[in-house]
Amino acid sequence: MLRVLVLEDDADLRTILCELLSLSGAEECVRAGSLEEVKRKRVEALGCGLALLDINLGAGVPSGLDAYRWLNENGFTGRTVFLTGHARSHPLVREALELTNVQVVSKPIESKVLLALVRGGSHGSGTA
Repeated sequence: MLRVLVLEDDADLRTILCELLSLSGAEECVRAGSLEEVKRKRVEALGCGLALLDINLGAGVPSGLDAYRWLNENGFTGRTVFLTGHARSHPLVREALELTNVQVVSKPIESKVLLALVRGGSHGSGTA
């Protein structure tokens, strides 16, 4: 069974994503609203097989890209999918698209995309 890290600054969206992930077959959802919260949940976060990271977590705070780097520096071996509500021309989105072995998916994310992610597929727009 798959454990999923959901890093999303919108608490309602974070809850909805975790409910959809559970319905899609995810074993557990580790929720975080910031990089600091991910760090506090270090053991749980690093034990996930999939990380859904919102790219833009708000002005003046670490981004989902910062969380991606922290996870990788600390031994995360799961798949990473960035979520974004921004256009591909946004600097953070462009940076994410340049990374290898990640996906970038637009919000709102469709339930069939979440289901494919939980099942290990690579369905989604903008596979990088």
